[in-house]
Amino acid sequence: MGRTTFNFFQKLSGANALSRILLLCAVILIAGCAKNGQEYDPTANWNAERLFQDGKEEMNAGNWKLAKERFLAVETRFPLGVYAQQAMINLAYSQWKDKEPEVALATLARFQQQYPNHPATDYVLYLKGMINFTPPSAVFASITRQNPGERDPKALRQSYIAFNELIDRFPESRYTVDARKRVAWLVNTMAENEKFVARYYYDRYAYVAAINRAQIVITDFQGVPAAEEALYIMMMSYEKLGMTDMRDDAERVLLTNFPNTKLITDGFPDKYAKWNLLRLF
Repeated sequence: MGRTTFNFFQKLSGANALSRILLLCAVILIAGCAKNGQEYDPTANWNAERLFQDGKEEMNAGNWKLAKERFLAVETRFPLGVYAQQAMINLAYSQWKDKEPEVALATLARFQQQYPNHPATDYVLYLKGMINFTPPSAVFASITRQNPGERDPKALRQSYIAFNELIDRFPESRYTVDARKRVAWLVNTMAENEKFVARYYYDRYAYVAAINRAQIVITDFQGVPAAEEALYIMMMSYEKLGMTDMRDDAERVLLTNFPNTKLITDGFPDKYAKWNLLRLF
């Protein structure tokens, strides 16, 4: 074998060695990036401030998934830092906007337990009220024309409690003005819910139960519009039970408070809008 052939194999051997070295480096790099089955994290060396600011930018841009990752990273990596507390609040907000209301409420509960006297408690209460005020099911209310009183009463009550606590504890808060307006709406809506349940019982001949639920509207939510139909439900339920004296009392109260009522002559209004799909069920 001549010198040319020897040089060829020598170069080939050197090339193979170089290839093996490059391949080994690549394997080491990939192994390092995927250590313990985890993907490469570009934020691994970021400090708390950079993580928090990047999370705020993602949150303001509506990139909820990345925002949640950044705020969670701040909380877990720097739990005692100055950014951890605000990161937890922002995390809850991002979870809510990313259609995870239950997770967001759990985050806020954890925050309140850890920081009961935090300066941002007024906002935390407002956020709790808002999360319960606008559950995912409310998105379809504009399509089905669902009466808000037919919504989950538990969420309505939790929203009412949070807003009322905000109003009582922080009357001068920037969030209190809006909270007062929402509480007024919630009172009417909770009364509507009780009236809806009373009507449900009445339609199923459970007249005693209908009277009890209608009575809640009268005693717990004085002055609300739902009181008109609640009194009529009581009147008609007493009529069905043959309790004429109680029926006459309910009718008298109805006419005293709603002298222009048409319920006595026209009967119950339709529960649903004409094109509401719920009419089919």
